Amino acid sequence: MKPNSSLPVLYSLRNCPYAMRARIAIYYAKQTVALRDLVLTDKPDEMIAVSPKGTVPVLVTEHVTGEPRVIEESLEVMLWALDKSDPDNLLHSDRPDLLPEMLSLISTFDNEFKQCFDKYQCAKRYHETSLASDRAACEKYIADLEQRLQLTEFLMSDKNSLADIALLPFIRKFSKVERQWYLHSPYPKLRAWLNNYLQSRMFSKVMTQYPLWLDNKAVITFGDDR
Repeated sequence: MKPNSSLPVLYSLRNCPYAMRARIAIYYAKQTVALRDLVLTDKPDEMIAVSPKGTVPVLVTEHVTGEPRVIEESLEVMLWALDKSDPDNLLHSDRPDLLPEMLSLISTFDNEFKQCFDKYQCAKRYHETSLASDRAACEKYIADLEQRLQLTEFLMSDKNSLADIALLPFIRKFSKVERQWYLHSPYPKLRAWLNNYLQSRMFSKVMTQYPLWLDNKAVITFGDDR
C-alpha cells in the first residue's frame, strides 16, 4: 500500500470512460478509495512505478498476503469493488447465468464497438467522407441495445447491472459525436436509459472535479458519501 494511507489508491482521469466506469462501480459498491486525479501529460511517478503501461484506471490495494496488489483493467476494478459489496445486486447474483452474458456484452463493446467508434469519432473530427458509413457501423451495436431496452428497463433485466454501468461511459461519448443526429435518431429507449444516468446523483458524484493529485498530493477520498 501507499504510505500514509490505509485506503486502496485509485489513479483516475475524470473524463476517461474506463476510469469513469471504475468510479461508477466503486460508488455503487459503497467502497472508499483514495482518489488521485491526473492528466495524461503529467503522470505521477508513483503510478508509473506500479503500472508502467501508464493508462488509467489503476487501483493499488492490499493482497491477502499483505503485499500490494495492482489492478490495471477497468473491468477488473469494477469486479473488485462489486465482489466486496453489491448492495444493488449489479452482478445479479440471483441469476448466475447472466454474468457470462454481461461479460460477453461488455467484451463486444470494449473490442468491436470501440474500434468502430474510434473511426466514427475521427471521421467527425477530421470531416471525413466516411462519417455516415462509420456511424452506421456503430449503429449495429447501438440497435442491439435499443432492442434490449424495448424488452426491459435496463440492458439485462428490469434492474441496473454491471453491463449497464460498464457501457454507460461509451454510450455517453457516442451521444456527443453528432449531437443533433443522436437526438433525432431512432433510439428513444437508449436516450431515456442514458438520460436516467446522466441526471442521477450517482453521475454527479462520479463526475465531480477534484484537484489534481500532483498539485499538492492531498488525500481525497471517493465513494464514502453516497
